[in-house]
Amino acid sequence: MKKVVKFGGSSLASARQFKKVESIIRAEKSRRYVVPSAPGKRFDNDIKVTDMLYDCYETAVMGQDFDKKLEKIKERYNEIIEGLDLTLSLDEDFKQIHDFFEKGVGKDYAGSRGEYLNGKIMAAYLGFDFIDAAEVIFFNDKEEFDAEKTNKILSARLEKVEYAVIPGFYGAMANGRIKTFSRGGSDITGSIVARAVKADLYENWTDVSGFLVTDPRIVKDPEPIETITYRELRELAYMGASVLHDEAIFPVRSEGIPINIRNTNDPSAPGTMIVESTCKKSKYTITGIAGKKGFATINIEKDRMNTEVGFGRKVLSVFETNGISFEHIPSGIDTMSVFVHQSEFEEKEQKVLAGIHRVVDPDVLNVESDLALIAVVGRGMRSTRGTAGRIFSALAHADINIRMIDQGSSELNIIIGVSNDDFEKAIRAIYDIFVTLRL
Repeated sequence: MKKVVKFGGSSLASARQFKKVESIIRAEKSRRYVVPSAPGKRFDNDIKVTDMLYDCYETAVMGQDFDKKLEKIKERYNEIIEGLDLTLSLDEDFKQIHDFFEKGVGKDYAGSRGEYLNGKIMAAYLGFDFIDAAEVIFFNDKEEFDAEKTNKILSARLEKVEYAVIPGFYGAMANGRIKTFSRGGSDITGSIVARAVKADLYENWTDVSGFLVTDPRIVKDPEPIETITYRELRELAYMGASVLHDEAIFPVRSEGIPINIRNTNDPSAPGTMIVESTCKKSKYTITGIAGKKGFATINIEKDRMNTEVGFGRKVLSVFETNGISFEHIPSGIDTMSVFVHQSEFEEKEQKVLAGIHRVVDPDVLNVESDLALIAVVGRGMRSTRGTAGRIFSALAHADINIRMIDQGSSELNIIIGVSNDDFEKAIRAIYDIFVTLRL
């Protein structure tokens, strides 16, 4: 058995948390490759080390004195080192960081140092080899992750190492310049390492016991999700569910490696298993509910629209020309609606409307704003009749007007549009009809 274990910022925020992590790793010899994040918040009003580094670097770039800010960051790490009774010194590392900040080496370098330094501490504490991610994770000249080069070099490097710590979040360009993934990218690093060593399991340890059916800020104590597929997770993550970086799926998916979301503060909890496919049935018809506010829809009506070849392409070309991406396009014989992010659309709305008039000459063209989209996702919906009907019924009973409904061809998800004001009420109504009434 070979496992890659990634620990989030809250799991490594203090010496006390480091000790929890150490006991988890020691509990199974199969936990051989560790991917740490930078120290997160120790308490509610605390500041994440990555944010401290970005702030410190911005101060340096503006030509202002940043010594005190850098010293506070150093104190955070020294506090962890002292709490673990280590003899490790990071003085030389901080001298280099100071010099590089003065030279304006780049924001990515600044952000990466949180994981780099935490990785050095973790390796010293565990007695594992430390491998700088800049030596084994690569980006191409377009600043895009180079999956194949990385996998080749990382696989060869780790084949010679039985136990190692590889910092998350960053890699390097061909010229050696540090490049980071998007925020939360340590999840991606863990997935990359899991692929490279052909791990049996990728454990992602955080401060929650896996995924929940819906947002606990909207529904009190929602049920946990035991097993979810990569595709279901992608759908939910796209609509705002955030426990795992959605880009972390791709490296392990190509190798069929499952991901287990676990809780550092409750290691006995089984968490959520993320798999490519499974014969296990969902506990409920749905797997999860997620959504976002802040959409607008452009409604187009034209008689005999369906007979006009290229109608949809012409409409969408207007959005493309104005640099606006669309979310959903529900349509009928003589109608077509385009859902977009309202914040992106507002500045260019008149250009877009004028453009649509020019290219398709609609009979009616209007805009609706302040809408929310809710995704109801679940592999169990394919084999269950009346899922959409139950959603309609639940929302009607809650006196919520449905502005749009769109079901994907995979029958894996149903997207519902409602007003922003009805967003939370709609999620609670859907949760109740599928989950609460089954308990």
